[in-house]
Amino acid sequence: MELNLFFKSIIDQDLCPIVVCDTKHTIIYMNPKAISNYEKRGGVSLVGKSLLGCHNPNSAFKISEVLHWFNDSKENNIIHTFYDEKNNKDGYMVALRDNDGKLIGYYEKHEYRNKDNQPFYSFG
Repeated sequence: MELNLFFKSIIDQDLCPIVVCDTKHTIIYMNPKAISNYEKRGGVSLVGKSLLGCHNPNSAFKISEVLHWFNDSKENNIIHTFYDEKNNKDGYMVALRDNDGKLIGYYEKHEYRNKDNQPFYSFG
């Protein structure tokens, strides 16, 4: 079975929105949570468009700066980009690299900090 199917499934099952971009900031993939989360901004139609167009000029500049930082060193791979107190979540940009460590893109991921109150191993 193709390994990429496993990675896609991991991303698709994540409860947080994940947006994957190439090094030109083109959105190449959005997981189902991102598609529904950004439905009012275009949802799946955002794939193929620039992520920078989805942000204000200040945020777009910061995203570009992070991409330069990722390019500066193979050790620069994750950066905390914001905390949203209202929704109790953090935002991150994470570098994506090929087998040689060359930067091939990045993804934005949100992590919610609210306690999960589901019972452990609840199959219901």
